[in-house]
Amino acid sequence: MLLAKQNSFNMLDSDTEVQADAISSSSQDLKSYSDGELNKATQQQLPQQQQQQQQQQQQQQLVHLPFKHPLEHTWTLWYLENDRSKSWEDMQNEITSFDMVEDFWSLYNHIKPPSELKIGSDYSLFKKGIQPMWEDETNNDGGRWVISIGRCSKLELDKLWLDVLLILIGEAVQHTEEICGAVINLRSKSNKISIWTANGHNETAVMEIGYKLRKLLGLPPHNLQYQMHKDSMSKQGSLVKAAYIL
Repeated sequence: MLLAKQNSFNMLDSDTEVQADAISSSSQDLKSYSDGELNKATQQQLPQQQQQQQQQQQQQQLVHLPFKHPLEHTWTLWYLENDRSKSWEDMQNEITSFDMVEDFWSLYNHIKPPSELKIGSDYSLFKKGIQPMWEDETNNDGGRWVISIGRCSKLELDKLWLDVLLILIGEAVQHTEEICGAVINLRSKSNKISIWTANGHNETAVMEIGYKLRKLLGLPPHNLQYQMHKDSMSKQGSLVKAAYIL
């Protein structure tokens, strides 16, 4: 009897062990399956998360990307301070170039206006690659519309120069391919602003540019005259023969 009971207990223990092993095996299988599915799901989520992060970074870059307005041409600002010990070319100092509207205003707001420059100084704004001198090959056959400025306030002088700059960089006149640049000369007796063109023999372009300048700047009659660079180079005294007067 005791042996029978003992065998019975042994059978129970054996069944219990089998069930426990089965449960343990099932748990392991379930765990393995769950881990596999979890890894698979995680692997699927990672690329999605990376894509989302990349999209967020791109959006942030777009938000912080400054939008600027391009100009038709690149322009260079020059500054001349009179020094009798130097040649005209050596006195010319290239300040910087710009090709965006915002960069122009940033530059303009960080330099002295013409009214605060020393007597004998010049500002020049020319298309990049053209030097503000008669000898430059682009200027050889050209000339300039000259605005003589008598006694006027500093505010008027600065405003007129700024208006000329905006006309140039804003391409506000026809025949913009003829425009080379502009110069303001600060002198003790009289200041002068001139707009340089490439071909002084192109009468149609020269006159249309002159009429447009007079209109946009609100100049009175006979205050705008065109001088050929060759006449300026060979002048006798301080006066230069005018080819056209508006």
